[in-house]
Amino acid sequence: MRRFNWPLWSGLLLAILAFLSYFFFFARFPITRDVPWASYLLFLVAIVMLVVGWRRAPKKILPTIITVLGLFVAGVFTFIVNAFTKDLPVSPHAPAIGTKAPEIVLLDANKHTVALSQLLGSSNGVLLVFYRGYW
Repeated sequence: MRRFNWPLWSGLLLAILAFLSYFFFFARFPITRDVPWASYLLFLVAIVMLVVGWRRAPKKILPTIITVLGLFVAGVFTFIVNAFTKDLPVSPHAPAIGTKAPEIVLLDANKHTVALSQLLGSSNGVLLVFYRGYW
């Protein structure tokens, strides 16, 4: 009697789910978008299930195709994430290294106006940190 090879089919389904879940869910959060560790973990479980399902199968033609398809999905995901999400576009208007910063006036923590020229006149240098996030 032939048994259903659930690790093989579950591994393929999990590989497809890991691929889609990054773009529809995990890409929303910086902790899983910048380094897609959750998707890689899902792919690791999927690959283990595919290998177990392949080893369990009595005939190897269809399980080999399914295992290669699951590995292909993991490979395409890794390529897409590494090739298209790491590079920032080049800004033609960005100041070059060593050029003088433009004059900026901002409020400090006590709501007093502070100009960059004031800080440069009273110290040896100023470090500007632009933080794009929540305080």
